[in-house]
Amino acid sequence: MATRILLLTQWFDPEPTFKGLVFARELVAQGFEVEVVTGFPNYPGGKLYSGYKVKLIQREVIDGVNVTRVPLYPSHGQSGIGRVLNYVSFAATSLFYGLFGARKPDVIYAYHPPLTVGMSAALIRMFRRVPVVYDIQDMWPDTLKATGMFSNEKALRLVSRVCDWVYRRVDQIVVLSPGFRRLLIERDVPAGKIDVIYNWCAEDMVCTTDAGKPDNFPGSDTFRVLFAGNMGKAQALDALIDAAAILKQRAANVSLVFLGGGVEVSRLQAVAQQRQLDNVIFLPGVPMAEVGAYLASADALMVHLKKDPLFTITIPSKTQAYMAAGKPLIMAVEGDAAQLVGDADCGVIAEPQNPQALADACIELSLLTDQMRAQMGQRGADFYRQKLSLKVGVQRFGEHFRRLGK
Repeated sequence: MATRILLLTQWFDPEPTFKGLVFARELVAQGFEVEVVTGFPNYPGGKLYSGYKVKLIQREVIDGVNVTRVPLYPSHGQSGIGRVLNYVSFAATSLFYGLFGARKPDVIYAYHPPLTVGMSAALIRMFRRVPVVYDIQDMWPDTLKATGMFSNEKALRLVSRVCDWVYRRVDQIVVLSPGFRRLLIERDVPAGKIDVIYNWCAEDMVCTTDAGKPDNFPGSDTFRVLFAGNMGKAQALDALIDAAAILKQRAANVSLVFLGGGVEVSRLQAVAQQRQLDNVIFLPGVPMAEVGAYLASADALMVHLKKDPLFTITIPSKTQAYMAAGKPLIMAVEGDAAQLVGDADCGVIAEPQNPQALADACIELSLLTDQMRAQMGQRGADFYRQKLSLKVGVQRFGEHFRRLGK
């Protein structure tokens, strides 16, 4: 008989999420019976998606996956109260459904953040005697503090205590990096309870082999280093603008291309314009389905985050996407992400927020032959397929589900 999984997650398609429909669909393909329990889609804008209305319960089947939606308070703005109501309302309704509405599963999979989902899963486990696999995508309270979402020390201590309570009550913890695992061990979580399963990427959208060069992308007369994704405070992209100024003096054939949106875009554009950096190009964000064509057209792909202890244990999701795309990387994030690129031998590692080091890395890759760069990119793609892909990741989760669901 197939192992039955209750997949408990506040975010699910059509919302953007790491472990949504693609994950559930692959679990079904690998022989599991899956019921997703989630909310009505409202993330990231805090407004209900078109075609949805909050009701007591809504069941749908998406690509062969059974999805049950329970009510929540839609909110995702600056309001702390709204955000708390959003999290608490889903925790309460998912707990009620998990206790009284759901057919008893063999295993519960719970996705964190938010922490309230872990609390709901731990309580269902307590009353229904069902083992829980807890997938930690964001280290709380560390992230709350680093992003400025919470600054109240008492509140942060409370969150920390609740985290410890959840960790003690789940059966298996899965984290996205070795650094997350080390941090949990320091917090007295037993090492044997924690497994590292790297995130995968949207493979069908990223691995575009036949897409032509987008019309607004620079031509091959320049060496194009692409940064794709959100441009916010955490990305600290002033360092790349400074690197572009160095490149203008030292390597006129190298350009930096920024693709995407974010709170910093207009300011960065103004700085580049003011400094007359014609080797910096800003392109507007495009739907995920079109990103693959941009990655395929670039000569190298840039990952950059500010120097921060939290980011040394973080692997930005674009790392996997860039590797799967088969292009050389410039990895300007210290710690686990740099280690991954080093292990795959698929790029150059540079110190974050160091314009000289960033410029040097761009020049180093531009001086390689096309063949050498192609081989470097291929090593990244091979490493991704063998160790980081959707199929490999879901197989690893499946081993935990089958073991615990016996």
